[in-house]
Amino acid sequence: MIRNRHLFRGHLRPEVVDDSFSVDKFRAHVDSASAKIKLPADVGVQAVCIGGMYAEWIAPQNPSPDKVLLYIHGGGFISGSCLTHRMHVARFAGECGLRSLLFDYRLAPEHPFPAATEDCVTANKWLLEQGISANNIVVGGESAGATLTLSLLLALKAQQIDLPRATFVISPVTDLRCGAASFTYNAPHDVAPMGSWTVWTNMYIAGNDPTTPLLSPLFGDFRGLPPLYVCVGTHEIHYDDCLALARVAREHGVDVTLREWDRMVHAFPLLPPIFPEAKAAFAEICTFVKNI
Repeated sequence: MIRNRHLFRGHLRPEVVDDSFSVDKFRAHVDSASAKIKLPADVGVQAVCIGGMYAEWIAPQNPSPDKVLLYIHGGGFISGSCLTHRMHVARFAGECGLRSLLFDYRLAPEHPFPAATEDCVTANKWLLEQGISANNIVVGGESAGATLTLSLLLALKAQQIDLPRATFVISPVTDLRCGAASFTYNAPHDVAPMGSWTVWTNMYIAGNDPTTPLLSPLFGDFRGLPPLYVCVGTHEIHYDDCLALARVAREHGVDVTLREWDRMVHAFPLLPPIFPEAKAAFAEICTFVKNI
């Protein structure tokens, strides 16, 4: 159903993202769908302002008094917000028992690299300024948010800011040149719109060197970084990127947990309870967060 969602919109062919793609229309469609979703009754939302950036504390009843989750949303670097990801983060918050901070980082093409990474650093610094120890912060994200999670770690290391306790990443693209073989052999199997990985990432790269580590974390120095949980499906265009990430991070001495899920698609753990693998993967990630 997800792969063939174009049929439900009355289109015979799947969507192809090219130079005619409208960011505004895409955002409006995603926002409209997200606005209809209701949060669980036992999860509360509190709006906060972080240096002019809109953010939300999303918390279950009786959360952990110390540990928090900093969640970085996905959306191809060109979309996504507290509105679109509030429900997903509410699930993480409830299952993990953690207060969770979600924030509206700046988006491309209006704000290309390094704006999003800078905003992630700002959000992390804000948590530290609230008196929350870095050792009590877990950072995670999916898709572009997973890429930014890795970029955040590298930026914090470069700025000699205390690193978080642990991180999890779901389906990150780690080399924004998007030239790994899985972008070709998995394109027919994945749910990402054809061509989106080129058009959207180029909006974010905006003429910068795509091998810059803060753009493409695969080229970064992971030595000294905290434990890392990587979740990916074998039918994803990002599959090879995730395998390469795990290999490089391990070579640099990072404690890496790599979970490969057979025939699963992009960012599938955000889709429970649609199918059992999504539910199981989501539960595994939450177990990692709770036990770390």
